[in-house]
Amino acid sequence: MRTKLALLVATALTIAVPAFTAGTAQAQAVPAGYDPSYAKVIEAANQEGALSIYSATDAAAVSELLKGFEALYPKIKLEYADQNSTEMYNRFISEAAAGTGTTDLMWSSAMDLQMKLVNDGYAQAYTSPETKNIPDWANWKNEAFGTTAEPIVFAYNKRVVPESDVPKTHADLAKLLADKPDAYKGKVTSYDPERSGVGFLYITQDVQASKGTWDLVKAMGQTGVKLYTSSGAMIERLTSGEHTIGYNMIGSYVLERQKKDPTALGVVLPSDYTIVMSRIAFIPKGAKHPNAAKLFLDYLLSKPGQESIQARYMGSIRTDLASANPTAGVPESTLRPIHVGPELLTYLDQVKRLKFLKDWQKALQGK
Repeated sequence: MRTKLALLVATALTIAVPAFTAGTAQAQAVPAGYDPSYAKVIEAANQEGALSIYSATDAAAVSELLKGFEALYPKIKLEYADQNSTEMYNRFISEAAAGTGTTDLMWSSAMDLQMKLVNDGYAQAYTSPETKNIPDWANWKNEAFGTTAEPIVFAYNKRVVPESDVPKTHADLAKLLADKPDAYKGKVTSYDPERSGVGFLYITQDVQASKGTWDLVKAMGQTGVKLYTSSGAMIERLTSGEHTIGYNMIGSYVLERQKKDPTALGVVLPSDYTIVMSRIAFIPKGAKHPNAAKLFLDYLLSKPGQESIQARYMGSIRTDLASANPTAGVPESTLRPIHVGPELLTYLDQVKRLKFLKDWQKALQGK
């Protein structure tokens, strides 16, 4: 699902975004509710004339969001490069070290890697007019912003997995695989935490939520779990029946695919706890077009921007749109949002990271 190539988003399509345009047809109008001085940001961004975004979110999944931004700001040429979260991190570090400027906005689901960059001083502070509409846990010092609210789920092939086998909790999944290792041999899939930034994040969050996670990892090892770096690869194999159960899947991608083929994929938001992740955005200090980045961040957090995200099952971070999220109706006590903040750095300490991955390998081997 990663193109790994820069995608120049076409500007031919223009859509109206009335809630964000102060009630006029003028694309350059100061958004409704913003201070009139925001016109200076718009003017400066138009003079910059360009915007570069590095993202771990597939371009196809946010095409309407990008078109909406371009409809508002047609003078800004948008370059959107989607890539693997680890590759994106390494690319940014290399460019920052070269000292010739960086991309204008970093947007990634690898929350811990994003917070490491912020903590290491690569982000500039920006007080967005939209911060009043997002929860405190999604904003770190106006430097790092959570932009989505996405559950991490189990997925399964509805044609193959008996209803009686469908796990409702993490403990259910561990018991199923421990009791039926032959039936699920080679049929379980998940992220590879050694090669995937998001995969590492989710499994470390699981261990913090429940020490029983290691029993689940051992059970997955018994079945010969197949590990990937891409949600797309896992979903395709789940749909085909090559694999039948997916653990720690990004809910938005699974729900999007389920919409296209509802008879193939089933989705479970675990009832013991459901991790909720958020794609973090920040504006680098080395951004070549910082004002354009501010416009995009504001649009990303705005109601129209969040509605575009919500339409692709990513879930809105805004408090006034939460009722339409994939987690709507789930008891709040079972939701475990990953807070945007330095606690995300715990397992990025190299000693702790290496120890964790050794424990992971031991558990997979049943030790």
